[in-house]
Amino acid sequence: MLQPDAAPAASTACALALHGFEHVGRYWDGPHSVCAVRVLPGEFYVSREDEMITTVLGSCVAACVRDPVAGIGGMNHFLLPSPGSAAMLSGPTTRFGVTAMQALVASVLQHGGQRERLEFKLFGGGKVIEGMSSQDIGNRNIAFAQRFLAEAGCVAQTTDLGGSWPRKVHYFPRSGRALVKRLPAVYSRAIQEREQQLVAQAASPERATAAELL
Repeated sequence: MLQPDAAPAASTACALALHGFEHVGRYWDGPHSVCAVRVLPGEFYVSREDEMITTVLGSCVAACVRDPVAGIGGMNHFLLPSPGSAAMLSGPTTRFGVTAMQALVASVLQHGGQRERLEFKLFGGGKVIEGMSSQDIGNRNIAFAQRFLAEAGCVAQTTDLGGSWPRKVHYFPRSGRALVKRLPAVYSRAIQEREQQLVAQAASPERATAAELL
């Protein structure tokens, strides 16, 4: 089973979180000498501080959004393009791409970002779930994210998408720097098991537009 890195107690060096993110647990990341936040599936986080947002992706996709002038940005982590059934709406709607993208962008704008200045980066969408080739969750997530940005008139500045490997992503919203590590096969089984549980009831995706995004 994939074990997350140990999370030390939050350091006094961590600045106050933005309104709406006070509940998010943060910790001091020694190797990068920065306050860090882990974004799990269905979550997103926005900051204007010199912080690091990190996540691990299999077939899921993470979008990073930033306004370089305002110095604010964030990351989301979504499981599927959209809910496949009404029953799936019982959990957090930010598990799905359309809501995750809208929520992340709306939060960046709410905290001082400007639509015309937003920069986007996309990561993930690996084919790590065996025996689900007919659904190919990773490619569905990639197609959704790319289409969503295209409909919004935006282009991702950086992408690391597809393949058959999981990824660990570190994103620094203040500077826009992103570090991507392709994880070895030993991690794939644990990520596959986690994602199989999360998408067990997945159905065919519904088309979503970016009309309400930008």
